This record gives sequence, C-alpha cells and structure tokens, in this order.
Amino acid sequence: MGVEEKVRILFADQLNLARGKYIPRSYAERGQVNFCLGAYAVTYCRQLLDAPGAKMMEGLPDMEAVFDMKDARDGWDYNTKVVIADLMENGEPLELDGRGLLKRTLAEWKTLGYDIKVGLETEAYIYQRDADGKWVPYDTPGAYVYGTGPATDPAGLIDEIWENAAKCGFNVESLNSEYDSPQFELTLRYDDALRAVDDMFLFRLMAREVVAKRGYMLNFMPKPIANSGGSGLHVNFSMWKDGKNMLNDETAERGLSKLGEQAIAGMLHHHEGMAALMAPTVNSYKRLIPENLAGYWANWGYDHRGVTVRVSQERGNAMRLEHRMGDCAASPYMAVATVLQTALLGVQKGYAIPEPETGDCFENVNTDRHTPASLKDALKALSADKALVEKIGETMVANFIHVKEAELAVAKNQSDEWDFEYYSPFI
Repeated sequence: MGVEEKVRILFADQLNLARGKYIPRSYAERGQVNFCLGAYAVTYCRQLLDAPGAKMMEGLPDMEAVFDMKDARDGWDYNTKVVIADLMENGEPLELDGRGLLKRTLAEWKTLGYDIKVGLETEAYIYQRDADGKWVPYDTPGAYVYGTGPATDPAGLIDEIWENAAKCGFNVESLNSEYDSPQFELTLRYDDALRAVDDMFLFRLMAREVVAKRGYMLNFMPKPIANSGGSGLHVNFSMWKDGKNMLNDETAERGLSKLGEQAIAGMLHHHEGMAALMAPTVNSYKRLIPENLAGYWANWGYDHRGVTVRVSQERGNAMRLEHRMGDCAASPYMAVATVLQTALLGVQKGYAIPEPETGDCFENVNTDRHTPASLKDALKALSADKALVEKIGETMVANFIHVKEAELAVAKNQSDEWDFEYYSPFI
C-alpha cells in the first residue's frame, strides 16, 4: 500500500516567512488546521515579543488556517500538494494576515468598479559554499546582463527552477541573468492580482528550496553584496473595467488616463510612509540610495527606470504602472496591498500629481523627496502617515513596527557583515 499523499498548508507572515504544516490528505479535506498566534510574535532570531495582536500575554491562543482543497496544486516535492490558507481568529479574519489585507484591498477597488491585474518581478543572487564552507557568490565568470545558458548558469540551476515551475503550474514570463553577477531576474506572467501574488509567494519558496537541494542558496536580500547592485521586487499593476485597461486613454496626450494620474499621485504622496512596508529590513536601506535605480526618489516618469513609478511604454490593454521601491524581504501580499492602497488613496483624496521626471536620476533629479535613510527612520515615517496606517490596519502596523523595532535592537552596534548572516537563511 502506498504512502498517503501529504498536503503542505502555507501562509506568509509579516517577515515573509512561509510558515506551514504538513498534514495527511485525509485530514486536509476538513479545510482547516490551527497554528499558534505567536507566529506573529517573533523576530527572525526567534525573540518572543508582546507584539500587538499576537496575544503573548493572553496565553498565545490559536488562530485558524482555513483553505479549500480545490485550490491545492501539485508541489515540487514527491507526493505533496500545496495550498495557501487564509487566517482567522474565532471565525473572523485575522487582522495580522497579509493575504487578508490584499483581499480587502482588492474588494475596495472592486467597490469602485475596478478589477486589478498584477505582475511581479523579482531579483536574487545565487551563492555556493567555498572550500571552508563559507557562502560565496556563485562562480559565473562568463555572466553578463541578459545572459542565458551555461556561461551565466554553469550548474543548470535556472533550468531546474523552470522545470519545477512548469510542474507546479507557475506561468513563467522570463528568467535571465541581471546586471551584476551572479544575480538573476525571475518574473512571472501578469494575472489577476490574488492569483499573481499567490503564485509569486509559492514560486519564490519553490526556487529557494530547489536550489538548496543542489547545495546552493538563492538569496533575495535587497543588498547582499556591498559593491554590486541591489535586488528588488517590482510591482506592476493595472485597473480593469468591462474588459478594458482603464490606465489607457487614447485621448490623453501621452495615453495616461486621469485614473492613472490619481494612482501615481497617491503612491508619491505616501512615498516616505510606505517605505517600511515595502523595504522592511536594515539591509533594505543599503539598496535605497541615489543613483541606484531602486525607487529612492519620490518621482514618476514615462518609461524611465530612474524613477519610483514608471509608466510602461506599452499602451492599450498592455499598459501598466510599475512601482520599483520594494524588495523581497517584504511579504508580496503586504507589498502589493501597500502599493494598491496608496494608489487608492490617490483616487479617493484627489492628490495633485507632480510633473513627470525629466532628469536622468544620476546627476539630475526634479525632486528632493526620497525614502527615509534607514529602517528606523522609515518606521517613524510609517507611524506618522495616519491615512496609510488606517488603510493597512492599526493592529497590523503596530505589530509590524513592534517586531521591526526588536530587529533594530539586534542590529545596533553590529558589524557591516552582520546583516548577511542574520537575513540570508530567511530571505
């Protein structure tokens, strides 16, 4: 008699850790398992905190992970299905659940008559062990930007990621080497927002685990190598009504609708406040610096990679807005919800949109507004942005800030190499 199929129940917490359980298929048919709410009361280094909403001082009760086995998909491990759960507390949506936040955000857009489509681009470095067992960059001496084949990936790791993506039903758009070696870009196709984010959450986990089985590390840290480029999470999105992309307006001078302008105005108005949610680690602020093409400046432009909000060159139904500040230390649910909530604030509050960027963003830029200089400053900016806090949820933000302040305390007086050792196992 064969071994019963197992089901891997997963959710993303506020640290973007893929927490979960394996359970037998027969048990999974019930559609619910419980987890300790204390999953939201810990840091990367497992400090247990009295974080708001996590109820450490109330006995660390359970939360319910609810799922439908109709949504389960083939996993990348033998005899295993994978499914993403929604988190509940006593039958009500858990205030700390990032997927729940994204669902609520999409429902708010739907109330205005719009469906949202999303495409996510990620970047990561690959590492290997040296003779002493230390992690060092993957040896790719023939690599160059937009490289493919053995010169950029002699061990065939990208091919293995691609094969497992196909097995799991992930729709890959492109995989290629990036500007710095050994950095790679991994992009999935545009899709309905929830599906797109679910896919990227699972795809990133799959890719890390497939590479780990080969003895390598796929590292999504924002800035793992001091003198090389950073790695980002670019959020591309558009709003749809009656089968039409509502960003597109053929009567406008450059094709961008009033709705698109309002969304851009919202993202830029909340530029400083949203940084902590989009770039949530100490290491993130080594990437968010001038001249790094990484969403540092509070600006926007047409097909300009030096700005934070880029209007794509495509028009018609292919038109999209690309927000370039985020990195993969952020939960994709939190990152996409934050972008969409700030865009929604722009629509609801009618913020004024600044002129598009005309500078090169290397030597010349049209604004002096930029992301905070550190995670500490970003947390202060988030606390001060009352409209954004209300949109994200006061309990969720308070929990996030509490956990991140504990992370800052660990970082205090550490060496420059501290962040690689601290974050690499998890990001």
